[in-house]
Amino acid sequence: MNSREKAMAIFNRKSNGEGVMWTGHPNWETVPIFAKEWGIDPVDEAIYEFLEDDCRWVWAESAYRPKLPFGPFDARLGTLAEAETLSDVEKFPWPNVEDSDFTDVYAALDQHQDKMIFTGMWCPFFHVVADLFGMEKYFINMYENPALVEAVTERVVDFYIGMNEKFFPQVGDRADVMFFGNDFGTQLDLFVSPDKFREFVLPSFKRIVNTGKKYGKKIMLHSCGSIYRVIPDLIDAGVDILHPIQAQAAGMSASDLAQYKNDLSFVGGIDAQSFFVNATPQEIKDEVYRVREILGPNIIISPSHEEILPNVPAANVLAMAQAAHGRI
Repeated sequence: MNSREKAMAIFNRKSNGEGVMWTGHPNWETVPIFAKEWGIDPVDEAIYEFLEDDCRWVWAESAYRPKLPFGPFDARLGTLAEAETLSDVEKFPWPNVEDSDFTDVYAALDQHQDKMIFTGMWCPFFHVVADLFGMEKYFINMYENPALVEAVTERVVDFYIGMNEKFFPQVGDRADVMFFGNDFGTQLDLFVSPDKFREFVLPSFKRIVNTGKKYGKKIMLHSCGSIYRVIPDLIDAGVDILHPIQAQAAGMSASDLAQYKNDLSFVGGIDAQSFFVNATPQEIKDEVYRVREILGPNIIISPSHEEILPNVPAANVLAMAQAAHGRI
């Protein structure tokens, strides 16, 4: 089987134990460090090829053509910090789905048909609404002006769903997974109570998931932090794959998550907060084997955050890849 087939077996929870690995996304400062260490070209793809990475992330957000540094909801276009009424919401300069062109994204999909491709709009609606209001005001409004929160959330999510509805009909079978991210947790717990999560976040989350399901895609959620209190809600909403398994967050260790092996596949699990930085290559390999023993066989080994920072030794990333592929 090629990489895509092996990964799909994992996501169908029918893996025979063949190792699959995703490097994640090396930070732009990390790439030249690793390239020098390994004697390869200083580009992301050269790193993936060197490590025999089984996956590629094709980020559809780049299709939004007004090239703003922080995407379609760049704060320099305005905020809703002073908004009080639905009229204020209507006056906001909302981004337009028609200002997008997915030609380059489709071309990128075609380059890696033997790999497991993660794609779709990133859809970080929880973060966007927090940025538009200001996080403190967002949470206060959940109690004091819930209709305003619902209206803003709906407009943000409408945009992301509209973009995915434009994107996925032409994707066809070129990709198997819709990947999107919202960091719902802190190191210790959710940002909001489970009740408020179910009231203000989960309905929109389900709308996004249903778009991916409509086009036959597996749903892969990225959420850093401690989200263990709502994992059953996420499963019920249609999440198939959980990423990145932030091991040091409360309730998110491999042992904690093993209870969901019959409901989820996993991507991640190798702690990137401190272990990846300070461990020896052999310790990294031992951790790969330990995590796979607990959460496997339906796991893609990867760091517990996709952003690999420059303080992570190249030898440790190589050790992760070798162990993931069964090369002791």
